[in-house]
Amino acid sequence: MSETIIQNERKPDWLRVKLPTGEGYRLVRGLVDQHKLHTICESGNCPNMGECWGAGTATFMILGNVCTRSCGFCAVLTGMPTELDWDEPRRVADAIRKMKVKHAVITSVNRDELKDGGASIWAATVNAVREISPGTTMETLIPDFKGSVESVEKIIEAKPEVVSHNMETIERLYRRVRPQAKYERSLKVIRQLKSGGVRTKSGIMVGLSEQKDEVLRVMDDLRAHGCDVMTIGQYLQPTRNHLDVQEWIHPDVFAYYKEEGLKRGFIYVESGPLVRSSYHAEKHVI
Repeated sequence: MSETIIQNERKPDWLRVKLPTGEGYRLVRGLVDQHKLHTICESGNCPNMGECWGAGTATFMILGNVCTRSCGFCAVLTGMPTELDWDEPRRVADAIRKMKVKHAVITSVNRDELKDGGASIWAATVNAVREISPGTTMETLIPDFKGSVESVEKIIEAKPEVVSHNMETIERLYRRVRPQAKYERSLKVIRQLKSGGVRTKSGIMVGLSEQKDEVLRVMDDLRAHGCDVMTIGQYLQPTRNHLDVQEWIHPDVFAYYKEEGLKRGFIYVESGPLVRSSYHAEKHVI
């Protein structure tokens, strides 16, 4: 079987997902609406939303629902945010308590217009969860804060169990995929987090024309900068205005990437067509 299927062919069977249904899904849907929260599950068109919400879990997105960056892969709205909601940390923490979440994943939009990139809201959210739902562990999937050492330090001081910052793609594709980000800057964020004593995590998408050796180089670069956990998933075009899928990567290739990542010393490698940053996140605390 061919390792890849070109975009103009029918989407392969291994990428089919179930529609969201069930009592667990309705409970999470109700809490998200009641607390006026955002989730990357919705804003990012995540294919695993039905599975995760049905199991009673969700990845909360703080700092609003409008991002100051215009990444070619992301479905989150781009623009200039209008406000900063200081009550958001309490509402997120309260929803986590009501959902009885054992391990919460929290991410955010980029807020480049703010002096600290939103790091203060980040710290307040982690602290609120600690206070309102003390039994909950956390993974924080943070932006690069434009490389601000002080902002990253606020995350380290809040002490979430896992701190993730995604590379998203290989270095060659950065200008097209992440035009307002820098490959080396993201690696430096990983290094600072590791130096601060937290468990570090990062992820990439494949199917955007990268070669295997380029994926392996990202692995090597992440390990050299102290990354502990890596996720690899298939890029899925959220709308026609976003980057085209260049290849459907076969599950055998994902298995190869997992094997290579474990050889390089990652504690965990989640690698599969439908893997996203928060996939099996509860495993990555241990």
